[in-house]
Amino acid sequence: MSSQITDTPTIAAGKQLDELRARTRELCARFPDEYWRETDRERRYPQEFVDSLTEAGLLSALIPTEYGGLGLGLTQASVIMEEINRSGGHSAACHAQMYTMGALLRHGNDAQKDAYLPEIAAGRLRLQAFSITEEKAGSDTTSIETAAVRDGDDFVITGHKNWTSRILDTDLAFVLARTSEKGQDKTHGLTLFLVDLRQVRAEQPETLEVVPVRTMFNYATNQVFYKGMRVPASAVIGEVGNGFRYVIDGWNAERILLASEAIGDGYWFTQRSTDYANTREVFGRKIGSNQGVQFPIVDAYMKIRAADMMRFEAARLFDAGEPCGAEANMAKHLASEASWAAANAAVDTHGGYGFVDEYDVERKFRETRMFQVAPVNNNMIKAFVGTKVLGLPRSY
Repeated sequence: MSSQITDTPTIAAGKQLDELRARTRELCARFPDEYWRETDRERRYPQEFVDSLTEAGLLSALIPTEYGGLGLGLTQASVIMEEINRSGGHSAACHAQMYTMGALLRHGNDAQKDAYLPEIAAGRLRLQAFSITEEKAGSDTTSIETAAVRDGDDFVITGHKNWTSRILDTDLAFVLARTSEKGQDKTHGLTLFLVDLRQVRAEQPETLEVVPVRTMFNYATNQVFYKGMRVPASAVIGEVGNGFRYVIDGWNAERILLASEAIGDGYWFTQRSTDYANTREVFGRKIGSNQGVQFPIVDAYMKIRAADMMRFEAARLFDAGEPCGAEANMAKHLASEASWAAANAAVDTHGGYGFVDEYDVERKFRETRMFQVAPVNNNMIKAFVGTKVLGLPRSY
């Protein structure tokens, strides 16, 4: 690729971020467009890429050094995710291990952290699945119906989840279930479990049914049916009944990391569009000399840069332990809108070739569209900013 478009100024750090970018890019260079094209076409989990990322220690960036991780902050982790997508890759295969880590780090007990974190950091265990969403509840997490009933030293989990991604490719999974009925506080009564799927698969495989869901891009998502799955009480994260609080505690990190992926996509689209517009000739001149081609690319690039700055501000606040809900949500919104603008500009720039798989635009086009609806719909973000930040009446 051409280097005409300069890197984003490293707002939150200097040399360390530059070195981390270079390290991530060097690894990603081993997995060219053909690799991602193949995994997308076959809807195959990119095992080789995830293994390499794990071996390099990049996937354990947020794990403290005393457990064998890199001990980095969310700012640095966000750069790793950005660079994967900016290289033409797809972070969805591994990003869950980044943003789910907080529930174990901040709310797990010492025994859980001692048992799992060193193994995850060493690559011997994988934590890639977060089983929360249900068909009826959707974004209304407090309305989930999957139940966990205490039975002696165990809990028995029964229910159905959808949009549980990568559960076939992970050893551990977080599962949110109801342990008591909703009271006046509708957030109470939900409990978060860290389930060791190795034990479930070996001793009670009949209690776990996974039905793969084919989506418009390679996301390895599934419906999951828990059929009396028995887990020990030691699998409970934090306190019984307070699981919803532990889940929302990680939402800001998730939004910041996914904003980073969208920003990476945006830079990728802009660079590909620029390269193509500078080489493709029609009617005796480069198509990039036409304002109809040039201006949409420029407009998208400026939006990406703006979203990039909001991402770094949100990550800075998160790493400082300061409130960042508004910034995290705005970063996700701005980044997803910017990447979509860049995606459309890339298709328009490439014309018919934008729909040909060997150019990779159509693959990335499909992948980046998700960011506008997941992990939270952009309209919900607007409602949040309107009511919680600006103080406007609640919208319906």
